[in-house]
Amino acid sequence: MSENTKYYVIRKKAVPEVLLKVVEVQKLLDADPEKTIQEATNEVGISRSSYYKYKDDIFPFHDSKHGRNITCVIEMRDTPGIISSVLNIFAKYHTNILTIHQAIPINGVGVLTLSVDILSITTDVSAMLDEVEHLERIISVKIIARE
Repeated sequence: MSENTKYYVIRKKAVPEVLLKVVEVQKLLDADPEKTIQEATNEVGISRSSYYKYKDDIFPFHDSKHGRNITCVIEMRDTPGIISSVLNIFAKYHTNILTIHQAIPINGVGVLTLSVDILSITTDVSAMLDEVEHLERIISVKIIARE
């Protein structure tokens, strides 16, 4: 991995609790402009200094979804209809598919690389990827790029 890497996409379960609480503080502040940072951090259970330390470094994935592209690599069992099932989920969430690349299956495992444009009407990117990941015959779903 390049030393110039500035951003990472990680699953929620791997994020330290303090960072998740920073996101919660931001949600509280966004929902109630009258609420002070002190009140919000007290409510969530972190210090103000923790909030200030991390506030510019974490945000929910869906916050900047409009006009963004993501590229996913999906490993799947080589069975008829699986790609159709994956594409139906992406269509259900109103994404605009930009590119599709299917590698030749090796040892019964195929790899699908899919780039999509996240439109303003796309509901929940995390839910979409979770739904794909829980399809029978899906081995893994990874976001490899986001712009």
